[in-house]
Amino acid sequence: MDRMIIHAATIADAAKELRAGDTVLLSGTIYTARDAAHKKIYEKLDRGEPLPFDLENATIYYAGPTPAPEHLPIGSCGPTTSGRMDVFAPRLLDLGLKCMIGKGQRSQAVIDAIVRNQAIYLGAIGGAGALAAKCVRSMEVIAFEELGCESVKRLEVENFPLVVAIDSLGNSLFERAAPAV
Repeated sequence: MDRMIIHAATIADAAKELRAGDTVLLSGTIYTARDAAHKKIYEKLDRGEPLPFDLENATIYYAGPTPAPEHLPIGSCGPTTSGRMDVFAPRLLDLGLKCMIGKGQRSQAVIDAIVRNQAIYLGAIGGAGALAAKCVRSMEVIAFEELGCESVKRLEVENFPLVVAIDSLGNSLFERAAPAV
């Protein structure tokens, strides 16, 4: 299959159609958040405070980009192991998050939340942070600047190559690829 071109603003609609193993080129606004940022987001939710970005139909990229060289908007920005965010993901999905980007398998609780919310999990290529950075057109720190590379950033990406790792029906690329026992 050819790569499907998707804009982040329409990820909710695309999530319903994409299937595990499909490849996409994602463009538009996405947000970075790793462990420390997720913890702070959770604390804000628990206190009833506004979040740094609207979760409704949002895409979170599990990444902690390195500082930008002088001539680029961002440094290396490869994916973080997604399982570290599994404790946070179901609640965020239930609050409107539609897409997560990272690497590695997800827990059953996350898969159930993906299905329940017709969301999607996209896999990025681990170890290719410099390649991913070439897709970033702009970057702005929007929350938790004190966390450095783990601060929440708004990225504008263009043609970010990804693969559907878990689709809105719960089909998992990881299960399909698992060897028979």
